[in-house]
Amino acid sequence: MDNTIPELVSRFVGGDHRAFAQLVARFQKKIYGLAFQMMGNHLDADEVTQETFVRIYKKRKDLGKVTHFSTFLVRVATNYAIDLIRKRRGHSDMSEDTTSMPGAVQLDLAKKVKTPGEVFENKRLMKEIEDALEQLPPRQKVTAILHDIEGYSKAEIANIFDCPQATVRSNLHIARTKLKKILRQRLKLKEQK
Repeated sequence: MDNTIPELVSRFVGGDHRAFAQLVARFQKKIYGLAFQMMGNHLDADEVTQETFVRIYKKRKDLGKVTHFSTFLVRVATNYAIDLIRKRRGHSDMSEDTTSMPGAVQLDLAKKVKTPGEVFENKRLMKEIEDALEQLPPRQKVTAILHDIEGYSKAEIANIFDCPQATVRSNLHIARTKLKKILRQRLKLKEQK
């Protein structure tokens, strides 16, 4: 029995716990992948994923008003991830070495790599990009990840953040400009060594 998302949401709002389990099964990987891109490590990605579904469970009575469940789910996840990022700024960075972790971009790049030297250079570049992303303010970081890595449209991101598309365009432009500047500086420093 293959139910549509609105049917599952409706059943869940009505108290069907199996419908909730089916929603979790359908969206868990997507939310985890997004959380991993934002947080940079598995432990925090697990926390964001789990807390997202806990919050959805607690808000089940409000889900009847939600028109796009997947967008609402991503909003809950990104808001929680942003909160975590803000709380942890200034604290010691306990993130794992993600250069060996598969990510959507890294996987695409790895498919094109033919020599060990190119593999090493790719990993180094991905590490530089990840480090540069960490220096951005949370909203700009998440906007860049959602658009440039996860493939969300500006309209979808505006819906997730409940803001105008112009704000998304602005955040994305500022994030990209800052990333270019950070990466240029880092690469210049490496060349001087």
